[in-house]
Amino acid sequence: MIIIGEKINGAIPSTGKAIAAKDAEFIRNLAIKQAEAGANFIDVCASVDDDIELETMKWLIDIVQDATDVPIAVDSPNVYTCIESMKYCHKPGLFNSVSLEGGKVDEAFKVLADTKWECVALLNSDKGIPKTAKDRLDVFTDLMAKCKEYKIDPSRMHIDPLIEMLCTSEDGIAMVTEVIREIKKQYPIIHVTGAVSNISFNLPARRIANQAFAVLAMSAGMDSLILDPLNKDMMGMLFATEAMMGEDEYCMEYIGAFREGIFVK
Repeated sequence: MIIIGEKINGAIPSTGKAIAAKDAEFIRNLAIKQAEAGANFIDVCASVDDDIELETMKWLIDIVQDATDVPIAVDSPNVYTCIESMKYCHKPGLFNSVSLEGGKVDEAFKVLADTKWECVALLNSDKGIPKTAKDRLDVFTDLMAKCKEYKIDPSRMHIDPLIEMLCTSEDGIAMVTEVIREIKKQYPIIHVTGAVSNISFNLPARRIANQAFAVLAMSAGMDSLILDPLNKDMMGMLFATEAMMGEDEYCMEYIGAFREGIFVK
């Protein structure tokens, strides 16, 4: 399981306050704690006004890189901010994200093609968010054609099937799991990712809904999750689910994570 730590995001009130106050120690501690909790990438998203976004990204990236050597996920809705932010990173990380809206995918893939950077890709297009599994898979087909055009190996891609609020869904997550299964069937080496907390917006006891979603999504083939690695209940659920799926021989990873305090009884 690939864990993308979500805590350094200005959209989170406490982090946004720290970014506004230029509280470097707060950001540094978040980076260290997420790394210690097992994050494979540390997401960095400024969530500030456009005119200061890039300089804020540089400030955040410098702090994170000084605190830990965990690769960074450069995160912005502005593809050009992500492209420029890559230049501040000492090692390849994760580009978050592209889609088939406008020319985003071409602008990003031209830069990513001859690197070792990995990339998150959303299954939406100029038509918006597809409403059916078939439509999302059609976008996926077009996206993979772009990967082939730019010679980007599928193993470098993290496909986001678009996780929407459960409370507005007519069929739970059946459509999303259908998309995940088909993607993994077509490309076993590709990663499927998503922001776990999206599922629980406007629901009470969000942590419970998030955990339930993670288990179901993992069983369908999702192997890359954007979440809070400091949530020990969630982390324990992930390790337990991997073990029950037969992906943890003799439960050694589960036992090791428990001994390291990544989750508790």
